[in-house]
Amino acid sequence: MRLTTEEKIELGLKEQGTVNPAFGDKDADEPPQLTVDVGEPLEEALEEARDKSADLVYSLNDRPPWYLCILLGFQHYILAFGGIIAVPLILAEPLCIQDNNVAKSQLISTIFFVSGLCTLLQTAVGTRLPILQGGTFSFITPTLAILALPKWQCPDPEATATPSMQLQNSSSSPPAGNSDEVWMSRMREIQGAILVSSLLQIFLGFSGLVGLVLKYIGPLAIAPTINLIGLSLFIEAGKKSGGHWGIAALTVCLILLFSQYLSKVNVPMIAYKDKKWKVFQYPLFKLFSALFGMCGAWLVCFLLTVFDVFPAKSDEYGYSARTDISLDAVTNSPWFHVPYPGQWGVPTVSVSSVLGMTAGVLASTMESIGDYYACARLSGAPPPPTHAINRGIAVEGIGCILAALWGTGNGTTSYSQNIAALGITKVGSRLVLQTAGVLMIVLGIFGKFGAVFITIPDPVIGGMFLVMFGMIAAVGISNLQYVDLNSSRNLLILGFSTFSGLVLPTWFHSNPGIIDTGIVELDQVIVVLFTTHMFIGGFFGFILDNTIPGTDKERGIKSWRDEVQKGSKNLCDESCYDIPYLNSVFKRFRCFQYLPFLPSYKTTQQGAS
Repeated sequence: MRLTTEEKIELGLKEQGTVNPAFGDKDADEPPQLTVDVGEPLEEALEEARDKSADLVYSLNDRPPWYLCILLGFQHYILAFGGIIAVPLILAEPLCIQDNNVAKSQLISTIFFVSGLCTLLQTAVGTRLPILQGGTFSFITPTLAILALPKWQCPDPEATATPSMQLQNSSSSPPAGNSDEVWMSRMREIQGAILVSSLLQIFLGFSGLVGLVLKYIGPLAIAPTINLIGLSLFIEAGKKSGGHWGIAALTVCLILLFSQYLSKVNVPMIAYKDKKWKVFQYPLFKLFSALFGMCGAWLVCFLLTVFDVFPAKSDEYGYSARTDISLDAVTNSPWFHVPYPGQWGVPTVSVSSVLGMTAGVLASTMESIGDYYACARLSGAPPPPTHAINRGIAVEGIGCILAALWGTGNGTTSYSQNIAALGITKVGSRLVLQTAGVLMIVLGIFGKFGAVFITIPDPVIGGMFLVMFGMIAAVGISNLQYVDLNSSRNLLILGFSTFSGLVLPTWFHSNPGIIDTGIVELDQVIVVLFTTHMFIGGFFGFILDNTIPGTDKERGIKSWRDEVQKGSKNLCDESCYDIPYLNSVFKRFRCFQYLPFLPSYKTTQQGAS
């Protein structure tokens, strides 16, 4: 669930909660000090947080005790769980593996494994901020557009052999039978599209052009782009929820209960220290709202399945809410499955797929920049310098290439919900996020762990999608908080770009084969681009916002930039963004001073000014 660029930048001011005394002081050699926290009003805590960034328990460069690293790292894993697992579940049907539970479990294991690798890469040599990397919904829309092409339509189930469900307990890829080739060929097409389009992200980062691009992209370009990511996925949410609307509604209600109504309720917890039991307050519901909501509905489905409340016939309404439909996924999946590059075969590349996926790459890039500023505020670091932003975007591009090589069916991006958790736990240590990355890799290798989540009933997933996709759509709209909405110019741009992003893809889907230029590749390019909602909305928003006359204040550019430039108290200097062990080498040779993604570039720029 992504936040707006502006909201992420503001997170350092708005999302900080009370200090969690369970985490003790910054001395990594001493266990945490547990005390009784009677709690103060949240409003007062937020006001204090505006002027006190020094109340962090662990800042960016601090090293908490190992047991706290594991505990807090697992917490970050759980927070990202809903967003990461949603990606393979959405792609299951267009990839033609709706009934192939073994393939779905391997996709889940792969995406967690790659997310862990990318997290380690970003925290070690990228921005070096405590940012968790995971799957992105920005890539979902173009992926669905690509798989909707006539040549990628799923074959008639009756004409397809039954999927091979037997796998040996090893790390080998699925058997290369006809049924597996059906979905693997589609996966290879998505892999190739992500692989090539991600080169643009790497180029933007390593060349330093990110800053130049940002000068021309404002709220009126970002708002329809992000908004349409959520709106375009309503069909997927409806399909899942329609299996049993009662269970889907229960899931939504539970998520709302924990995330909103109980968000300010701190749960008293106890711990043993210094030969005494001590009590501390913990925002349990706020941190784990999505997990609690999903698990609560999952448990209800399990009980109703045990007591045979749900129908036992697959053609009856409510059958999809049963929890025993996909139990074979757990029994037939290997205990250990080590994902590896090319496990689905060699990626294939087509011009139409690459161009369509480029829209997702650009949207993900713009959102991640806002993540960096928010994360820096909450981890006690100064605002990220140019070289850190450039390097972070480039490393995200490298992460997308890794995701393409391993075959997750998706790319990778920064996770906003994990950044918000930094303000609640007051732990901004880089080491904690690196621990989370290791946990994702380990659990990704454990095959049956991923298979367990296949048993989540479709209506529960649908309820989760209703909340997540609705939030994405609303987050896009919230970009408009800096725009003058009394301006007819802005209303025209917003309305036309958003409406066009809904109308054109719908028309192209309802009129297949209408495009016939005589060149098959060109036909596919046009169809993919014009059936990608976010591309249409973002394209029209970008063109109109930069060609129709308007002041920076009217467009929201001035307010947006002012928000980025807001300062905050820092617990470390800009050296925290330096690449470890290599900084002295970069400063020794003059050639490195001209590379905009290295710390030495900063020195040259300052000296020139």
